[in-house]
Amino acid sequence: MSNFIDFDKAKEVLGGYTAQAQEMLKDTTKVEDALQSLEKKMKEIPTVGEGLSKLPLMISMIRGYITKEYTDVSPKVIASMLCAVLYLLTGKDLIRDNIPVVGYLDDIAVVAAAFKLSENELAAYEQWRTAKVAASAEPAVEAAEPVVRQVTEAADESAEAIEAMLDNAPSEA
Repeated sequence: MSNFIDFDKAKEVLGGYTAQAQEMLKDTTKVEDALQSLEKKMKEIPTVGEGLSKLPLMISMIRGYITKEYTDVSPKVIASMLCAVLYLLTGKDLIRDNIPVVGYLDDIAVVAAAFKLSENELAAYEQWRTAKVAASAEPAVEAAEPVVRQVTEAADESAEAIEAMLDNAPSEA
């Protein structure tokens, strides 16, 4: 795919949204609105392969940043990601989206450029998120253990009661 994508041009396009992205970072409502719009737009795009596969991770990282849940990332990285979001949401495409097959290549190129520029930060965020999910799952599993034990005991008692009824049932022979 990289044979078809001019990353320098895509980076140039991203740069054109820098001021707008930096301004948007000052208003979390605007960022959230843009992210929701992007999620809706993603549902309309046909299969796009790996070019946009990390977009949900990018959206999650931006959300984490604006909610102050994840701040171990440079605001410049978040701004570059927002540049990609803005490009995807505006109608100012290098290639119109309604052109069959190639219409989304520019969208993929711009997002791929944003991924490439923030590759390490996205990987760090993904590790953080995975660790956070694992840590939050442990208390839930521990809390569920007594309930699972009660259900298992009740099922065992029911099985014993059914066996006893079958053992005491008159045979039909």
